Amino acid sequence: MASEKVRSEIFDTGNPKIKAARIVINAAPATIFNILANPHRHYEIDGSKTIKSNLSGPTRLSLGAKFGMSMHLGINYKIMNYVVEFEENKVIAWRHLGRWRWRHELRDLGNGSTEVTETFDGSFAPWLSQKWLNFRKAYPWTQMIVAKSLVRLKEVAENE
Repeated sequence: MASEKVRSEIFDTGNPKIKAARIVINAAPATIFNILANPHRHYEIDGSKTIKSNLSGPTRLSLGAKFGMSMHLGINYKIMNYVVEFEENKVIAWRHLGRWRWRHELRDLGNGSTEVTETFDGSFAPWLSQKWLNFRKAYPWTQMIVAKSLVRLKEVAENE
């Protein structure tokens, strides 16, 4: 019997600048949150495969924390991220200079599993950043990346 491919559920947020997906992970919220709150582990769950390494920042994020990443998307570059939302075991979000956000919301299902929703939110981006996102056709691409990242997060968290 062939194994079924794991997929996250992509859903329409009602806002074309916000792309989202969700998945159920057989792990406690704390296990999942600990992975998300450690920027040194983000390359493990990066569905875009653009993160090359963590350059700076704490091993445990908190509200207002900064962390730098070495990235590659056509070219090598470095980016500084800022944690803009942080509620232990429930919500974490960060943004960078472009002001768009990557956000993870965790909902304890009460049975040893957690529903995780990841969103890419471009609605915070100023006009010039919006132009860049549209030029790069980022919205369709990030929709796929959000979905892939959740599948990777599931694999990592369920093997903790």
